[in-house]
Amino acid sequence: MVDDAMFAIERDNRSLKGVLPKEYARPALDKQRLGELIDLISSIGLGDAENRSKDILGRVYEYFLGQFASAEGKKGGQFYTARCVVQTLVEMLAPYKGRVFDPCCGSGGMFVQSEKFIESHGGRLGDISIYGQESNPTTWRLCKMNLAIRGIEGDIGQQYADSFRYDLHKDLKADFIMANPPFNDHYWNGDQLREDVRWKYGVPPVGNANYAWVQHFIYHLAPTGLAGFVLANGSMSTNQSSEGEIRKNIIEADLVDCMVALPGQLFYNTQIPVCLWFLARDKKNHRFRDRRGETLFIDARRMGQMIDRIHRELTGEDISKIAETYHAWHGDEASIDYKDIPGFCRSSSIEEIKSHNYVLTPGRYVGAEELEDEDEPFEEKMINLTEKLLGQFQESATLEMKICQSIKDLGYGE
Repeated sequence: MVDDAMFAIERDNRSLKGVLPKEYARPALDKQRLGELIDLISSIGLGDAENRSKDILGRVYEYFLGQFASAEGKKGGQFYTARCVVQTLVEMLAPYKGRVFDPCCGSGGMFVQSEKFIESHGGRLGDISIYGQESNPTTWRLCKMNLAIRGIEGDIGQQYADSFRYDLHKDLKADFIMANPPFNDHYWNGDQLREDVRWKYGVPPVGNANYAWVQHFIYHLAPTGLAGFVLANGSMSTNQSSEGEIRKNIIEADLVDCMVALPGQLFYNTQIPVCLWFLARDKKNHRFRDRRGETLFIDARRMGQMIDRIHRELTGEDISKIAETYHAWHGDEASIDYKDIPGFCRSSSIEEIKSHNYVLTPGRYVGAEELEDEDEPFEEKMINLTEKLLGQFQESATLEMKICQSIKDLGYGE
């Protein structure tokens, strides 16, 4: 019955043809457990209007993706990007209208959050077109199911495929690119792609795909397109092989719009801190002010809160602060006026970046956080602190004597 239901779903949903599992009749499967699971799921009100409006099924699906990612550890990052990171990318790029592309789309989280963004801001879902690609066959199926469950139309290819060797959207020029590519991928078959039209700013090293991804994104950007993506922190400063030269060429082409340093422990597949890159094809004056020769740096490393022993999450307030800073710097009409905030954000020139040897680490530019001035002269402050410290020393000595006496009263010690 379950297998027949899978066939029926595929028949009525062409995007899922050949995607769903149909192995529930196999002898090795415990039929009693399967029946109990079906009874449990049947008790959830997934089909009524109230639950459909709340996207209960989609939220359950996202919850299980997150749980699988947590259990899988490093493997989990192949199909799931922390929701707060996706929300930050989406809120900053604000994809209201146009073509949205993710060439390493995992389970489709970027697409889902883009749709949610449009809904929450009163836009129309039909105003964006979704394109994606995924190389892992299981993850590709997860994405197809994720989109189908939420009723999202998207072209993620008729099959899974490697974006570098088999670009399924070769002619696509996207208005928005959002992605979380594999960090520092050593096995991207770079030795087979030494001469490629995408390597306009330099041939990426065989042993690391970071700058292959960056140039892949640039290649697929429309003339006024914006790209936002996640990379390991090393991408901001590395000079290994040709990476430093590629970064220099990209900076001098005035493509780097914004850099955001994020805290560690946001991802299931790595505990290392990561950064967000934002690239703009045209900084002159598309929807925003003329930003030519400028790059915004945001240091968000101290943001977020721990949700368990090993995972951190950016709060809604954190995401809003980062996104609003970016929009203000862009000159959005609905935003407040932008101003540099020491220790958090700063707008820098290409000349300044050049003076830092083309390193894009925000900490080099934003400076130190301003401390509150207590209007207390240094001499008075030192006198007060010294008196307080000496008093604490005296209290410590008194407590030590009391503890020693208590130990003697118990018959221990001299």
